[in-house]
Amino acid sequence: MLQQRLLAPLRVLERAIVPTLRSSQPITRPPPSILSRTMISAPTPLSSRLLPFSQVRHASHATQGTANRHSRDPAGKRLGAKRSGGEYVVPGCIIFKQRGTKWFPGENCSMGRDHTIYATEAGYVRYYLDPERHSERKYIGVCFEKEGKLPTPRNAPTRRKLNRVAVPRSEDVPTPIAGQSDLVATVEDGVMVSSVEAVNAEGGSQLRPGYMYREANWQIGRAAEKAGISAKPYNSRNRWMAWRKRQARADRAAQMKSLKNKKKASKKAKR
Repeated sequence: MLQQRLLAPLRVLERAIVPTLRSSQPITRPPPSILSRTMISAPTPLSSRLLPFSQVRHASHATQGTANRHSRDPAGKRLGAKRSGGEYVVPGCIIFKQRGTKWFPGENCSMGRDHTIYATEAGYVRYYLDPERHSERKYIGVCFEKEGKLPTPRNAPTRRKLNRVAVPRSEDVPTPIAGQSDLVATVEDGVMVSSVEAVNAEGGSQLRPGYMYREANWQIGRAAEKAGISAKPYNSRNRWMAWRKRQARADRAAQMKSLKNKKKASKKAKR
């Protein structure tokens, strides 16, 4: 096919030139049998001269269509919802498989690197909207109660892990007793005194040196508030304090560098 396309313009040129050449030579008509053979098999004079210069490309391998035949209809990826709303799930159970973030993980749920949403707590599946969190996103969460609803109101007590229930904090301050692990700090004359020191001052049971009790941080903070003790507010415009801190860090770094150089020098001297 390619050879015919290349020789087509040459044959047109041959039709214009060959008659002039034949007119100068005597006409000798060969027998019909020989004429039929030469017309089929023998090429024309001009084409026989130009045939070695023409390039013919033959197919060396099959076309690419057969190679991609089996990839036109791949197997389904099984995307979509795996658990319906209200269904009970356990931690690690896949709830929804997707490409992209059509659904976002809500309460007690998380998202994998392939956008798969799975449960992190045992409970019941809920598909819901949360306008306070985002106006358009759709969320999937897990609710602990079968009749519970999501999203939960802000600042509402929620159920914790290990089946614990949040209870309001009591405002009553317990009286300190020697030997207890939790102590209450008190303020006397503007100075914060722990209950251990107060018990020792009253002549109660003496504690061995170096023994310390744990005091709740929120109780210490309440004692400071009652005494009117407050920390200085941080002033971002105080450039003097920032310069002092930066200078202290630089001095410390220079000191550590000098110590390091001294160690290297002593090692070289020993060698």
